[in-house]
Amino acid sequence: MNNPNAIKRMESIRIGDIMIQLADYPKVNPEQTLKEAIHIMKDSRLVIAGETSLPRVLLAIDDQGRLRGSVRRRDIMRGLEPKFLVTQPLNYRKKLFDVSVDPNLSEMSHEKLVEGIKKQAEMKVKKVMRPLNIYVDFDDHIIKGIYECVGYGITILPVLKDKQVVGIVRSVELFRELAKIVD
Repeated sequence: MNNPNAIKRMESIRIGDIMIQLADYPKVNPEQTLKEAIHIMKDSRLVIAGETSLPRVLLAIDDQGRLRGSVRRRDIMRGLEPKFLVTQPLNYRKKLFDVSVDPNLSEMSHEKLVEGIKKQAEMKVKKVMRPLNIYVDFDDHIIKGIYECVGYGITILPVLKDKQVVGIVRSVELFRELAKIVD
């Protein structure tokens, strides 16, 4: 049996109805360090529909207020990998953390690892950030946002209104709307 409220909501809901205002989304300047980005991400909270969550992504906004990209938690973690490890083949790097191979991780000095991570934490965000090339419009139907997220394998979409970025819609908001339709 069709739920008339779900049908009506599906007909009317637009990206602008569920987006997070740009002013409310956590940001980092591309010239800031990974260490600063970690602190921003760690200390930020998003409150959406009464639920609080930690951001998985920071927006990279330059000094002129222009959106330059995004930096995800995993981008930061990748950027923190010490240079002495980055130069090694991936299989070797994985083996260093495989306790079944060596429970004592004897091949690696923990002091050297911490020193390498701290050094990498001074890297600029711009070295690890990702471009945001796919946008949706404030008046687009949520289905367009869903298709863009799924089709491009992305979790956030900048929202444009009059050719200006006014917000962000995340896959989690889009999923929440799908859940309302399914119920």
